[in-house]
Amino acid sequence: MADSINLKENFQNVEAQLQEGVLLVAVSKTKPNELIQEAYNLGYRDFGENKVQDLAAKAEVLPQDINWHFIGHLQTNKVKYIAPFVHLIHSIDSLKLLKEVQKRAASNDRTISVLLQGAISEEDTKFGWDLRELSAFLKNEEWRNYPNVSVIGLMGMASNTSDEELVKREFKSLRSFRDEHSSADLPLKDLSMGMSGDFKLAMAEGSTMVRIGSSLFGARNY
Repeated sequence: MADSINLKENFQNVEAQLQEGVLLVAVSKTKPNELIQEAYNLGYRDFGENKVQDLAAKAEVLPQDINWHFIGHLQTNKVKYIAPFVHLIHSIDSLKLLKEVQKRAASNDRTISVLLQGAISEEDTKFGWDLRELSAFLKNEEWRNYPNVSVIGLMGMASNTSDEELVKREFKSLRSFRDEHSSADLPLKDLSMGMSGDFKLAMAEGSTMVRIGSSLFGARNY
């Protein structure tokens, strides 16, 4: 399976395009363990999954020092399955979900790092906080009510479109929001923006994490 693509070359090609300080999250969703292990053997440790069942199964058998990123829409009733080990949840898209992560982190005696997902896309299919609600949450310092959750930044998904100007505006809106709401008490240092098709636009607008799958592992398996 792993021999059908040149994984090392793909990673090197993407790495060569990354700006300094930008973390590459290799999106391994739908990909077999063998391919993830091959990337691990090349030195990569940050992998992203969007289904809880797949993430839990892979974490059980793959190396324990992998940093697992959950990047998909997370249902509250499934938080408990990844709370014991997940490295970073990119997609906290509601207060209800944040409360559940706090509950499960506390029960596992952990602090879980998260990104708050802002709704920046014009597409109705994307999840995320309304930015006005998120602004109130941050300015009122409500995040202090969740001691087992560490909010380290924001995540956003741009519209799936060939209109680069629209995509840039959407990414820029999240960066501007971050700049306005970051503080000494809550430094929102990370911006998870950009995927295989738009990560260069995202980096130009300040992304610190890019979530890349198909450019590394080839087309998705369904």
